[in-house]
Amino acid sequence: METDGGAENGPNGTAGAGRAPRVPKYYRLKRHLLEMTETLPPGSPVPPERTLATEFDTSRTTVRQALQELVVEGRLERIQGKGTFVAKPKVSQALQLTSYTEDMRAQGLEPASQLLDLGYVTADDRLAGLLDIATGDRVLRIERLRLASGEPMAIETTHLSARRFPALRRSLAKYTSLYTALAEVYGVRPAEAEETIETSLASPREAGLLGTDVGLPMLMLSRHSFDAKGAPVEWVRSVYRGDRYKFVARLQRPKA
Repeated sequence: METDGGAENGPNGTAGAGRAPRVPKYYRLKRHLLEMTETLPPGSPVPPERTLATEFDTSRTTVRQALQELVVEGRLERIQGKGTFVAKPKVSQALQLTSYTEDMRAQGLEPASQLLDLGYVTADDRLAGLLDIATGDRVLRIERLRLASGEPMAIETTHLSARRFPALRRSLAKYTSLYTALAEVYGVRPAEAEETIETSLASPREAGLLGTDVGLPMLMLSRHSFDAKGAPVEWVRSVYRGDRYKFVARLQRPKA
């Protein structure tokens, strides 16, 4: 890896005491590009790899590494056959118990969903425990591609007890929001939820649906929702584009 000149490393391979560590050239270039993205509007083109390699007296491999990291971080966007451009700001969503429709409208974006799959599955032991039903019971599985102003953002897979919500499959044809259907038809509203956020890498199918690269870091959310009486309402697994999405939580110290 190319590095800037600097102090020699110590016997353990680390920089000597009081000496600055060597900075890889790709990192210098990355910082330069990052500063540039903060001054240019979204959609602005980034200079070609060859131009950047000449300007920074480095190899195109080094340039490519810097660009790739900024793409993964959501600062830049690659468009096949066109080049690399400054990306739009990430969608910022507060962690709260609201529907996707409500979240996007709060951001000034137009929510939309594309139904990928709607059908019944048989509950295994884990899913039965999450929904407080018997193993082998029917579960309605809803898989949707979530969009914001026409841009694919997430793949959301929801599981609900078919026994608790009979004919929900038909009700969804009338209501655009699942939470609205649950409230209007069944009188059920999620009151609290446990949400887990992890990272995963985009599978070929996920990358194809979300319009991104295979292996790009994703944000994987698991939400287990309950009604006011503590009964499970749904279990949801969502995969969000890590380059277009970020979550924000407001924290408070626990009361003594």
